[in-house]
Amino acid sequence: MAFGRSSRGRQFVEPVTLKILVAGGFGVGKTTLVGAVSEIRPLRTEETLSEAGRPVDSTDGVEQKTTTTVAMDFGRITLKEDLVLYLFGTPGQDRFWFLWDELAQGALGAVVLADTRRLEDCFAAVDYFERRSIPFTVAVNCFDGATRYPGETVRSALDLDPGVPVLMCDARDRETVKEVLVAVVEHAMALASGVRAHAIT
Repeated sequence: MAFGRSSRGRQFVEPVTLKILVAGGFGVGKTTLVGAVSEIRPLRTEETLSEAGRPVDSTDGVEQKTTTTVAMDFGRITLKEDLVLYLFGTPGQDRFWFLWDELAQGALGAVVLADTRRLEDCFAAVDYFERRSIPFTVAVNCFDGATRYPGETVRSALDLDPGVPVLMCDARDRETVKEVLVAVVEHAMALASGVRAHAIT
């Protein structure tokens, strides 16, 4: 960390900034999640769904959705005085997956947002982060009217490793989203500490 001196002569610590990805299927609530916690006006790259996109954009289960993210969502949240997270929401449709490798560069970890009504939509995101050894947390977005399942049931359905955190959240609610983000950071830091300890011994 870099130390400096304020105009009043007090020392201050320059915040650590970390990059977190928010991934998941189409219409699962990624844009909503970033917007719920961002302390700045979120950058959004949403476009209206068109007739031309119908053959490739499945809206099964999210028929009311009229827009889609075509590049990324971006937001920022200060978790503590010395810790700032930059949030990058990934596009959900397969045709925009070429952007994921670019967005994933330098990421500390990721949130995989899941909808239990369409759980299969987040398989690809789970596989992506597992293959690249990027720490991730699964956050089940508890939609109104959706059946609630225990975390262990979701873990089993997604065939997750025992150490992957699974949390329930409401992507519209700032406090539950903050809990998810804290879990991602703690999980990534714990894995990094384990790797360093293994390398030393």
